[in-house]
Amino acid sequence: MPSPPANRGLAIAAVTALVALAGCSSAGSDTTSAGANTAPAGAAPSAAPALAGPFGPACAGLPTAGPGSPAELAKLPVASAAAQTPALSTLVTAVTKAGLVDTLNKAQNISVFAPVNDAFAKVPQATLNQLLADQPALTNILKYHVVGQRPTDLDSAGLTTLQGGEIKTAKSSGTYTANGATILCGNIQTANATVYLIDTVLMPTT
Repeated sequence: MPSPPANRGLAIAAVTALVALAGCSSAGSDTTSAGANTAPAGAAPSAAPALAGPFGPACAGLPTAGPGSPAELAKLPVASAAAQTPALSTLVTAVTKAGLVDTLNKAQNISVFAPVNDAFAKVPQATLNQLLADQPALTNILKYHVVGQRPTDLDSAGLTTLQGGEIKTAKSSGTYTANGATILCGNIQTANATVYLIDTVLMPTT
């Protein structure tokens, strides 16, 4: 859906700034398809989260069995699990183009704040196309959505991302947010990560 004119300029300015900053990021060389079902070799046991089960208004839309269900996602490393989630198809495309599939699948005990397709739809199409074609900038933004731990409390936390910036989570009136983005469905477990579906693409400030 098109962004309002005021937001369009903000989104373009944010991405342009990130392109300049992203030169310090390594694009990586992962080329494995996100659809691969193999778990990472030598995977360490996952830390058990304190939150019990998925939570959030969109969790009811998860399949109760079969591909994309919590039980099946829990068997797969996170990038492969995302490939089984239709609402994350744009994110899967971005992760593949950035060469981060193997990085995410082999990492241990991480959290991914995963923008759903509607979140990417808020970004003007021309800006999104430009970003998908710029691997360093894309890598910089995607790493900002990944935290190197599985937090046990999101009520009020500052979480350091793999990009080096911080995501601040909070809870208000029963709704969890991450940098102001609503967590649509959180605490989805994969073999190596905890996933939080969010309604907005997060932009690092540094």
